[in-house]
Amino acid sequence: MSNSLNKILYLEDDPHISEVAMIALRDIGGLDVVHCASGAEALEALKSFEPDLLLFDVMLPDMDGPGTLAAVRQVEGFEKTPVIFMTAKAQKHEQEQYMALGALTVIVKPFDAVMLADSLRSVWSARKQSESVEPIA
Repeated sequence: MSNSLNKILYLEDDPHISEVAMIALRDIGGLDVVHCASGAEALEALKSFEPDLLLFDVMLPDMDGPGTLAAVRQVEGFEKTPVIFMTAKAQKHEQEQYMALGALTVIVKPFDAVMLADSLRSVWSARKQSESVEPIA
């Protein structure tokens, strides 16, 4: 695992949300991001991209974010790659479920695009000091 956050594998099926997030992460945040629109596509990109962080939407057709994470955990070398979930399903019990899956935090949609990269970097930096971070609203 890298000490600095550089490479993000971003899983989001909504083209409007992904466009805003890609601008926020790449153009504003200066991060190297690979966007995938499906869990299968994310699994395909995983080994060649070798992300520092997984940023996964929760609700997706076919394989959802938690299901994709479970599949990622089966891939050698990616058993502990940090994950952050993004979701509009932000009730406390839902967020607790995502945290129980090992998420560093949950980013609630709609998110602040201008602050997205900084929020991820902040969570990334705090990950060693605490096992979890409060959800970002």
